[in-house]
Amino acid sequence: MDDDRPDVLLTGLLFYDLVLTGLGKPPTPGEEIWTAGMGCGPGGIANLAVAASRFGLRTSLATVFGDDFYGEYCRDVLCDQEDIDLSLSRTADGWPTPVTVSLATGHDRALVTHGQEPPYSQDTLMGDPPEARTALVHIEAEPREWLAKAAANGTRIYADVGWDPTQEWSTDLLDQLKLCHAFLPNETEAMAYTRTDTAVAALGTLSELVPVAVVTRGGDGAVAVDQSTGEYAEVPALDVDVLDATGAGDVFGASFVAASLGGWPLAERLRFAVLAAGLSVRHRGGALAAPGWYGIDRWWRSLTDPELKRAYGFLSDRIPADVGPPVRYAPVTPPAHTPVGPRAS
Repeated sequence: MDDDRPDVLLTGLLFYDLVLTGLGKPPTPGEEIWTAGMGCGPGGIANLAVAASRFGLRTSLATVFGDDFYGEYCRDVLCDQEDIDLSLSRTADGWPTPVTVSLATGHDRALVTHGQEPPYSQDTLMGDPPEARTALVHIEAEPREWLAKAAANGTRIYADVGWDPTQEWSTDLLDQLKLCHAFLPNETEAMAYTRTDTAVAALGTLSELVPVAVVTRGGDGAVAVDQSTGEYAEVPALDVDVLDATGAGDVFGASFVAASLGGWPLAERLRFAVLAAGLSVRHRGGALAAPGWYGIDRWWRSLTDPELKRAYGFLSDRIPADVGPPVRYAPVTPPAHTPVGPRAS
């Protein structure tokens, strides 16, 4: 019998992102900088949703759209262009869609956001969450009720965590890992929450709390342990020119889930996630920079480096026969009405 559950269940705050690239340096007060690099599109939780859907995963997103141009545009992109199920999402009357302006400078960026708290919480949007194969979640200090319900449904929880602005890094947050199948923090977060001084040491602590622990290390790649299979893997990052790093961590997480659902060995899962994240930073914008199978296939076919050919040789058996059409990257200016067309995959 076919499994008709969503492959990935998501909820979180959506933003309309306007990304400026090629700045060289952040502007100083009173200074005006001109740049030719700009892109716009949905961001926030949309980064994970688009990345997952572009790898062919049935993706269900519960979020809130404002009843304004930005909300309508983001809804059209996610539903009509990216084939994401929005049946759990709501449009809020009189609530403005949050807007973020991102100033990307090399490997870093500065963000300015206009927005308000959404009128519907994650727990309200989810209610009794539908059964799903996996859920990608961002755990916070205050546990979400829907998360325990989803875990009880048999949904495998893949979690990440964000920067703690208080810098207290309360270890109470790690109590939520008992609901999770995998945890994928970056090395700064991992070391802070585990009170360790290296990524590998943090990984060792986290591996005692969750079956699959992954620590991303930016330009140094990633390390991971899968206690259910007894595997350990460490892979380097790709040497790529970074245009915009927005959403790279989300692309990593979504691609790791895609490979995990395929039952791949840990080293392949990790290399695939590093590759997808590396390809995403070559394009501006968060959600619409995700490469999907088309981008992976194009990179693999153009690869000439013999060492990378060996390291990523598994792709010859993993890339599907139909990689879909080219993905649509972030436009400079959104159309007044987004045309309905075939999904990017």
